[in-house]
Order: sequence, then structure tokens, then C-alpha cells
Amino acid sequence: MATKTAEKKATSRELTKMQWKLKEAKQNWVAYLMVAPYMIFFTLFTIVPVVFSILLSFTDFNMLEVPNIVWLKNYVTLFFDDDVFLIAIKNTFIFAVIVGPASYLMSFLVAWFINELPPKVRAIVTLIFYAPSISGQAYLIWATLFSSDSYGWANAVLLKLGIIDTEIAWFQDEKYVMPLCIIVALWTSLGTSFLAFIAGLQGIDHSLFEAGAVDGVRNRWQELYYITLPSMKPQLMFGAVMSITGSFGFGGIVTALAGFPSVNYCAHTIMHHLEDYGGQRYEIGYSSAIAVLLFLIMVGANLLVKKIISRLGT
Repeated sequence: MATKTAEKKATSRELTKMQWKLKEAKQNWVAYLMVAPYMIFFTLFTIVPVVFSILLSFTDFNMLEVPNIVWLKNYVTLFFDDDVFLIAIKNTFIFAVIVGPASYLMSFLVAWFINELPPKVRAIVTLIFYAPSISGQAYLIWATLFSSDSYGWANAVLLKLGIIDTEIAWFQDEKYVMPLCIIVALWTSLGTSFLAFIAGLQGIDHSLFEAGAVDGVRNRWQELYYITLPSMKPQLMFGAVMSITGSFGFGGIVTALAGFPSVNYCAHTIMHHLEDYGGQRYEIGYSSAIAVLLFLIMVGANLLVKKIISRLGT
């Protein structure tokens, strides 16, 4: 009897919740109607492709033949029979560990510095720092600077100073490719997260600083940790997601500067491997397995960063 009574109460609670949700939906139907286009497009172009990628990663689909289910064969091949993929994982994590945190910290520090400037000066300086990230051909400056002939600025200066005797093929020498690509990535990393940080700094209530001074906050570093950072957690989280996504998805600039593939795969990333198998070989099942692994890595990194940011100011 007690079990039946508990089941009836649980069913009654579920019905009450359902009735409340239906009532809320009727009251806010305009809001749901306005959100509907976004949700439809998000489902069609984000959720559905992710689900299809996961399903295709268990097949040998090649765009021409009916796919056969191969279960975990693609994943086993990736980790135990694909040496280039292991190189890609190593290079991707090198990029992510260096470019992600460095670009994130640099974006915040530059935004913090710019926030202290007068409004008119702030607008000009913001444009100067943001310009490289919105220029699709910004890498051409570096391609010219480190051109492999004597017309390249770096080679010309080094030859003139007598530091080198012959030109250095910067983007054809594996010693230089990775460091130069990391520098270019950092130079172009002041993008959306940078603007989000400026917006977050501008939106902080100045009365919090006055209250902090009363409570014992004595210097700018204490203000930063106890007031500024906790007040802009949404912007910090957004910037972290953008930095992580950019660092793990970094590959276009490497291709533009060092070619595809780079010499001895010295700057080959998971994105390059995905492009190789998906865009050139059309091994869609195998490339889907690569995409799923990259997706899981990015989700894990985002969850870790979210946990770290949630502890700020506590």
C-alpha cells in the first residue's frame, strides 16, 4: 500500500509539473515563437550534424557506397595504426596549451589596459588591437616578413647584419614552422573574446569598488580578484569557450603559411587530419571518428575551464 501511495504522489507531482509548464508556455507563447527560428536552425545545423557524425563514425561510409557498420574499428585504427594522427594530437595539444591560455590572458590584460583609457582613445586603441583578427589575410604580413628568399624582411635584415650567410626557408624548415605559426596565432587571437572582456569591464558597477574599499580591499590586484573577475564571469566563460575553440580548431593559418601538409607534419593538427580524410579522401566514416574525438576534447576542456572560472572570487 505504501508503495502504491508513493507512486500515486509521484504521478500527481509529474502531472502538476506538466500542467504548470503548459500554462507557462501559453502565457509566454510570444517568447517561444521568437526563439523558435534560432532553435530550429541550431537543431538542423548543429545538433543534427553532431548526431550524424557520431553515427557515421561507426561506419565505413565513403560517399559512394552504402555504409557498413564497423563499430569501433575507426577509433582503433586512429590510435593504433595511424602514426600521423598521433602527431596531429601532439601538435594540437601544443597549440592548445600555448595559444589558448596565452591568447585568453593576453586578451584580458589588453582589455583591462584599454578600459583605463579615455573613451575616444579607447575606441581607437580597441580598433588597432582588434584589426588583425578581422582581417582574413593578416597572415600575408608574416608570409612577407618570413619569405624564404632575400626579399623577405627577416632574411634581408639577418643577411645585412651578417648573422646568416644564406637565406632561411622559414616555413619549409620544421625547426621554425611551429614557433612561427604559434606567434601568428597569438597575434590574430585578439578577437571576439577581447571585445567581450571590454564589454564586461565596462558593465561593472563602480559602487562595488567603493564597497570593496570599505571591506578592506586595498590595491588593484585585490580589486581584480575579489571584484572585477567575479563580476564578469559570463564574459570570462564566453572568452574561454572562444579561446579553446580557436586553439583546438587552429589550422587555416598553418595551411596558408606552411602548406598542406606542413614539412614532415611538423605543424599537422587534428583539423588538418580531418580535412585530409574528409575533404580530400572522402573517407567520411573515418573523418567522422576524428571529428567526434575533437568534439569530446573540446567539450572536456570547456567543462574544466568552467569549473575553474566558477571558483573565482570564492
